[in-house]
Amino acid sequence: MRPKEKEKRKQSESPKGEVKALMLKAAASLFSTRGYAATTVREIVASARVSKPVLYYYFGSKEGIYLELMRGPFEKFNLLLSDSLHAVGSAKSKLLDLCGRVYALFCEHLEVVRIMHSIYYGPPQGAPFIDFDVVQMKLLDAVRNLVREGSGNGEFRTVDVDDAMWAIAGAVNMAVQVRLRGPEDILGRDGLSRILKIILSGIEA
Repeated sequence: MRPKEKEKRKQSESPKGEVKALMLKAAASLFSTRGYAATTVREIVASARVSKPVLYYYFGSKEGIYLELMRGPFEKFNLLLSDSLHAVGSAKSKLLDLCGRVYALFCEHLEVVRIMHSIYYGPPQGAPFIDFDVVQMKLLDAVRNLVREGSGNGEFRTVDVDDAMWAIAGAVNMAVQVRLRGPEDILGRDGLSRILKIILSGIEA
Protein backbone atom coordinates (compact mmCIF):
# COMPACT_ATOMS: atom_id res chain seq x y z
CA MET A 1 0.00 0.00 0.00
CA ARG A 2 1.29 3.43 -0.92
CA PRO A 3 2.20 5.89 1.91
CA LYS A 4 -0.57 8.32 0.96
CA GLU A 5 -3.13 5.50 0.88
CA LYS A 6 -1.97 4.31 4.30
CA GLU A 7 -2.39 7.81 5.69
CA LYS A 8 -5.88 8.18 4.21
CA ARG A 9 -6.89 4.81 5.61
CA LYS A 10 -5.51 5.75 9.01
CA GLN A 11 -7.49 8.98 8.98
CA SER A 12 -10.68 7.25 7.84
CA GLU A 13 -10.38 4.79 10.75
CA SER A 14 -9.99 7.57 13.33
CA PRO A 15 -12.99 9.04 15.24
CA LYS A 16 -12.66 12.14 13.04
CA GLY A 17 -12.77 9.95 9.94
CA GLU A 18 -15.80 8.09 11.26
CA VAL A 19 -17.74 11.31 11.82
CA LYS A 20 -16.91 12.59 8.34
CA ALA A 21 -17.85 9.24 6.83
CA LEU A 22 -21.24 9.30 8.60
CA MET A 23 -22.02 12.75 7.24
CA LEU A 24 -20.88 11.84 3.72
CA LYS A 25 -23.00 8.69 3.78
CA ALA A 26 -26.03 10.63 4.99
CA ALA A 27 -25.54 13.35 2.38
CA ALA A 28 -25.10 10.81 -0.42
CA SER A 29 -28.31 9.01 0.52
CA LEU A 30 -30.32 12.24 0.76
CA PHE A 31 -28.88 13.83 -2.39
CA SER A 32 -29.57 10.66 -4.39
CA THR A 33 -33.15 10.22 -3.18
CA ARG A 34 -34.40 13.78 -2.55
CA GLY A 35 -32.10 15.72 -4.84
CA TYR A 36 -29.42 18.24 -4.01
CA ALA A 37 -31.68 21.30 -3.99
CA ALA A 38 -34.35 19.71 -1.78
CA THR A 39 -31.90 18.42 0.82
CA THR A 40 -31.16 20.70 3.77
CA VAL A 41 -28.23 20.82 6.17
CA ARG A 42 -30.67 20.08 8.97
CA GLU A 43 -31.69 16.82 7.28
CA ILE A 44 -28.08 15.78 6.71
CA VAL A 45 -27.01 16.32 10.33
CA ALA A 46 -30.19 14.67 11.63
CA SER A 47 -29.53 11.60 9.50
CA ALA A 48 -25.87 11.49 10.56
CA ARG A 49 -26.81 12.23 14.20
CA VAL A 50 -24.43 15.14 14.52
CA SER A 51 -24.94 18.87 15.05
CA LYS A 52 -24.82 21.62 12.44
CA PRO A 53 -21.57 23.06 13.86
CA VAL A 54 -19.92 19.66 13.27
CA LEU A 55 -20.88 19.73 9.59
CA TYR A 56 -19.75 23.34 9.25
CA TYR A 57 -16.45 22.49 10.96
CA TYR A 58 -15.59 19.67 8.58
CA PHE A 59 -17.18 20.85 5.33
CA GLY A 60 -18.11 24.50 5.74
CA SER A 61 -21.51 24.19 4.04
CA LYS A 62 -23.83 21.93 2.06
CA GLU A 63 -21.81 22.86 -1.01
CA GLY A 64 -18.65 21.75 0.78
CA ILE A 65 -19.96 18.31 1.67
CA TYR A 66 -21.22 17.87 -1.90
CA LEU A 67 -17.78 18.69 -3.32
CA GLU A 68 -16.10 16.34 -0.84
CA LEU A 69 -18.56 13.60 -1.80
CA MET A 70 -17.54 13.96 -5.44
CA ARG A 71 -13.82 14.31 -4.77
CA GLY A 72 -13.23 10.75 -3.52
CA PRO A 73 -14.61 8.87 -6.54
CA PHE A 74 -12.99 11.34 -8.95
CA GLU A 75 -9.58 10.76 -7.33
CA LYS A 76 -10.02 6.99 -7.55
CA PHE A 77 -11.06 7.30 -11.20
CA ASN A 78 -7.99 9.36 -12.08
CA LEU A 79 -5.74 6.89 -10.26
CA LEU A 80 -7.38 4.01 -12.11
CA LEU A 81 -6.72 5.66 -15.48
CA SER A 82 -3.14 6.41 -14.47
CA ASP A 83 -2.61 2.75 -13.60
CA SER A 84 -3.99 1.71 -16.98
CA LEU A 85 -1.25 3.69 -18.74
CA HIS A 86 1.40 1.51 -17.07
CA ALA A 87 -0.41 -1.82 -17.29
CA VAL A 88 1.25 -4.75 -19.05
CA GLY A 89 -0.31 -7.32 -21.33
CA SER A 90 -2.24 -7.36 -24.56
CA ALA A 91 -4.44 -4.45 -25.60
CA LYS A 92 -7.46 -6.74 -25.24
CA SER A 93 -6.57 -7.74 -21.68
CA LYS A 94 -5.91 -4.12 -20.74
CA LEU A 95 -9.23 -3.01 -22.20
CA LEU A 96 -11.11 -5.71 -20.31
CA ASP A 97 -9.32 -4.83 -17.08
CA LEU A 98 -9.87 -1.09 -17.49
CA CYS A 99 -13.56 -1.40 -18.28
CA GLY A 100 -14.11 -3.91 -15.49
CA ARG A 101 -12.41 -1.68 -12.95
CA VAL A 102 -14.33 1.40 -14.10
CA TYR A 103 -17.60 -0.52 -13.76
CA ALA A 104 -16.60 -1.75 -10.29
CA LEU A 105 -15.72 1.81 -9.22
CA PHE A 106 -19.10 3.09 -10.38
CA CYS A 107 -20.84 0.29 -8.48
CA GLU A 108 -18.80 1.08 -5.35
CA HIS A 109 -20.08 4.67 -5.48
CA LEU A 110 -23.53 4.01 -6.91
CA GLU A 111 -25.25 6.77 -4.94
CA VAL A 112 -22.71 9.32 -6.14
CA VAL A 113 -23.32 8.16 -9.72
CA ARG A 114 -27.06 8.64 -9.17
CA ILE A 115 -26.42 12.17 -7.92
CA MET A 116 -24.24 12.92 -10.95
CA HIS A 117 -26.94 11.63 -13.31
CA SER A 118 -29.70 13.63 -11.62
CA ILE A 119 -27.67 16.84 -11.82
CA TYR A 120 -26.31 16.24 -15.32
CA TYR A 121 -29.55 15.11 -16.97
CA GLY A 122 -32.13 16.70 -14.68
CA PRO A 123 -33.23 20.27 -14.02
CA PRO A 124 -30.76 22.71 -12.43
CA GLN A 125 -30.41 22.14 -8.69
CA GLY A 126 -27.96 24.86 -7.73
CA ALA A 127 -25.13 22.44 -6.97
CA PRO A 128 -21.54 23.68 -7.38
CA PHE A 129 -20.42 23.17 -10.96
CA ILE A 130 -18.40 20.06 -11.69
CA ASP A 131 -17.46 19.19 -15.26
CA PHE A 132 -18.81 15.65 -15.41
CA ASP A 133 -17.97 15.53 -19.11
CA VAL A 134 -14.30 15.30 -18.12
CA VAL A 135 -14.91 11.82 -16.68
CA GLN A 136 -16.45 10.63 -19.93
CA MET A 137 -13.74 12.19 -22.09
CA LYS A 138 -10.92 10.69 -20.02
CA LEU A 139 -12.45 7.22 -20.28
CA LEU A 140 -12.99 7.61 -24.03
CA ASP A 141 -9.38 8.73 -24.50
CA ALA A 142 -8.07 5.74 -22.53
CA VAL A 143 -10.19 3.29 -24.55
CA ARG A 144 -9.25 4.99 -27.83
CA ASN A 145 -5.55 4.75 -27.01
CA LEU A 146 -5.78 1.04 -26.19
CA VAL A 147 -7.68 0.31 -29.41
CA ARG A 148 -5.05 2.27 -31.32
CA GLU A 149 -2.32 0.30 -29.54
CA GLY A 150 -3.94 -3.01 -30.50
CA SER A 151 -4.29 -1.92 -34.12
CA GLY A 152 -0.69 -0.74 -34.20
CA ASN A 153 0.80 -4.00 -32.94
CA GLY A 154 -1.36 -6.20 -35.18
CA GLU A 155 -3.56 -7.52 -32.39
CA PHE A 156 -6.63 -5.78 -33.84
CA ARG A 157 -7.63 -5.32 -37.44
CA THR A 158 -7.40 -1.87 -38.98
CA VAL A 159 -10.74 -0.37 -38.02
CA ASP A 160 -12.12 3.06 -37.32
CA VAL A 161 -10.70 3.67 -33.85
CA ASP A 162 -13.54 5.94 -32.78
CA ASP A 163 -16.19 3.44 -33.86
CA ALA A 164 -14.54 0.74 -31.74
CA MET A 165 -14.14 3.19 -28.86
CA TRP A 166 -17.85 4.07 -28.87
CA ALA A 167 -18.87 0.42 -28.96
CA ILE A 168 -16.65 -0.45 -25.97
CA ALA A 169 -17.52 2.64 -23.92
CA GLY A 170 -21.18 2.15 -24.79
CA ALA A 171 -21.12 -1.33 -23.27
CA VAL A 172 -19.67 0.06 -20.04
CA ASN A 173 -22.28 2.80 -19.91
CA MET A 174 -25.06 0.31 -20.59
CA ALA A 175 -23.84 -1.94 -17.76
CA VAL A 176 -23.78 1.01 -15.35
CA GLN A 177 -27.32 2.01 -16.39
CA VAL A 178 -28.54 -1.54 -15.77
CA ARG A 179 -26.90 -1.53 -12.33
CA LEU A 180 -28.47 1.82 -11.45
CA ARG A 181 -31.88 0.30 -12.07
CA GLY A 182 -31.49 -3.15 -10.59
CA PRO A 183 -29.41 -5.63 -8.59
CA GLU A 184 -25.88 -6.66 -9.47
CA ASP A 185 -26.83 -10.14 -10.68
CA ILE A 186 -28.86 -8.82 -13.64
CA LEU A 187 -25.64 -8.29 -15.59
CA GLY A 188 -22.70 -7.42 -13.38
CA ARG A 189 -19.01 -7.29 -14.13
CA ASP A 190 -18.98 -10.81 -15.57
CA GLY A 191 -21.80 -9.95 -17.95
CA LEU A 192 -20.02 -6.80 -19.02
CA SER A 193 -16.87 -8.83 -19.66
CA ARG A 194 -18.79 -11.27 -21.88
CA ILE A 195 -20.28 -8.42 -23.91
CA LEU A 196 -16.89 -6.73 -24.31
CA LYS A 197 -15.33 -9.99 -25.51
CA ILE A 198 -18.00 -10.24 -28.21
CA ILE A 199 -17.25 -6.66 -29.30
CA LEU A 200 -13.49 -7.21 -29.28
CA SER A 201 -13.78 -10.47 -31.20
CA GLY A 202 -15.14 -8.39 -34.06
CA ILE A 203 -11.92 -6.39 -34.38
CA GLU A 204 -9.33 -9.02 -33.50
CA ALA A 205 -6.88 -9.82 -36.26
